[in-house]
Amino acid sequence: QVQLVESGGGLVQAGGSLGLSCTASGTIFSINDMGWYRQAPGKQRELVAVINSGGSPNYADSVKGRFTISRDNAKNTVYLQMNSLKPEDTAVYYCKAQIRPTFITGYSPDYWGQGTQVTVSS
Repeated sequence: QVQLVESGGGLVQAGGSLGLSCTASGTIFSINDMGWYRQAPGKQRELVAVINSGGSPNYADSVKGRFTISRDNAKNTVYLQMNSLKPEDTAVYYCKAQIRPTFITGYSPDYWGQGTQVTVSS
């Protein structure tokens, strides 16, 4: 069993900052990409940022320069530091990780966290 547990959401005023973290636990052989997605009410889930096992990040254009994704491979944890938050950043934020549970599994399915609410007031 693999679980992703997120923490760090909340309510913040526009221009403020929040940090999210997501830790994978359970039977884990290796983790490839780890990323953050978000879903606002009435909208589709969208990619926010992703980071590969080597630490190379990619960001959605809407968050470039404001958000920073990082990971600690020893802790199986991915972080998202969000600065200069805007009301349009309001959404449920989900982490996703490509996790190979065992050596013999041979592939790395996607696992999702339960989501954490981020609300930015104007």
